[in-house]
Amino acid sequence: MTPRILTLTLNPAVDTAFEADHVEPTHKTRTYNETHDPGGGGVNVARVLRAFEVDTCAIVLAGGVTGAFLLELLHGYDIPCRPIPIAGTTRISTTVHDRTTGLEYRFVPEGPIVRESELAAAIAALDSEPGDWIVLSGSLPRGLPTDTYARIAHRESARGRHVVLDTSGDALAAALGHGLALIKPSLRELQQLVGNRPPAEAAAELVRTGGAERVAVTLGAEGAIIATAAGIFQHPAVPVTARGSVGAGDSFLAAMTLAFATGSDANDALLWGLAAGAAAVSQTGTAHPSRTDVDTFYRMLRAG
Repeated sequence: MTPRILTLTLNPAVDTAFEADHVEPTHKTRTYNETHDPGGGGVNVARVLRAFEVDTCAIVLAGGVTGAFLLELLHGYDIPCRPIPIAGTTRISTTVHDRTTGLEYRFVPEGPIVRESELAAAIAALDSEPGDWIVLSGSLPRGLPTDTYARIAHRESARGRHVVLDTSGDALAAALGHGLALIKPSLRELQQLVGNRPPAEAAAELVRTGGAERVAVTLGAEGAIIATAAGIFQHPAVPVTARGSVGAGDSFLAAMTLAFATGSDANDALLWGLAAGAAAVSQTGTAHPSRTDVDTFYRMLRAG
């Protein structure tokens, strides 16, 4: 039976992306191929899940004219969502790809201040939606305490739900040990959490000490690892020509969560995650992996 997977995004964004012949200071930069996507960690995960024809619902905090635009974009992608109105204004993130250098520039605002009453409305929406798996993804907005994800994870896991968390810094540290089924730090985020230790060793230690049931660590071009009580698994990345990195980690997380939700073991889930991440990197815009590419890359990884 296909599971229903919920996502919660407390600090979503309208993601804009452009290409430019060359980016240099003070000069007017002409841009091309403008795109607008609904963004933010959980929103990106929901978009990928929807592309895989998974039953999902994105719970998002949205405010102001940009919040209305975010909801319009979600509707355009046919993503079921529960909007939570906020007094603040939803942020706009910008990515510029320099054609000359191949470099990518990303500008990510901090976003609006969110009130505890607005958070309470989001949690109430989460409680009222059916679904056995919940993905909490993205940065905490201003105004909310560091233990926000910890409180949500503790509450939802106590209700028998599988909670997946993708965040960083103090918010991630505070949530460890609160019933997390899966966390997905990048190498940098893992090092911020445990220091400069070998990633496989650090991930295994987090599992052993009860920080999370599963710890997946993305290593960029080096691929990814996952640690569980059953052991540690590692695979290299699929070699692809990178056209955009925004949302690749969210695509990785979406495919991995779906794999676990449908009964895959850790090694197989890691392969699905890597396949989706590679498919996202090979496309422009935010988190646009095609199902055909994901299936192709998964078969490549399985073949070794």
